[in-house]
Amino acid sequence: MARQAPVTHLLQRLTMTAYLALESTLISHGLPYPQNLETARRLEAIARESGAEPRTVAVINGQLRAGLTGEELECLASTAGVRKLSRRDLPIAVARGWTGATTVATTMWIAAQHGIRVFSTGGIGGVHRLQ
Repeated sequence: MARQAPVTHLLQRLTMTAYLALESTLISHGLPYPQNLETARRLEAIARESGAEPRTVAVINGQLRAGLTGEELECLASTAGVRKLSRRDLPIAVARGWTGATTVATTMWIAAQHGIRVFSTGGIGGVHRLQ
């Protein structure tokens, strides 16, 4: 279900690369276009400048993704009606092939499935513990 998980986890161990998961709700629901896309690209650049490899997290056509292409970032930023997905939505999103942005809780869970232990967010409305 989690695309790229084995590769990301293996690369972390072999290269000692620090991966940073970034939530995607900020892109689709937090800022207007094109500021949202510019912000997403800038956040990824800041992560790289700081020595981490950014992995923006989203669900793309029903696949749990940690790391998006430029085209996928553009889609999340510019498409009207992108879904905001929480953990409870994931089974339906996968089964129906949805594309959606991830909340803090969903980002944390998908990042963990990819072996990524640190994430950053634009803001939190509550505290979540991964169980």
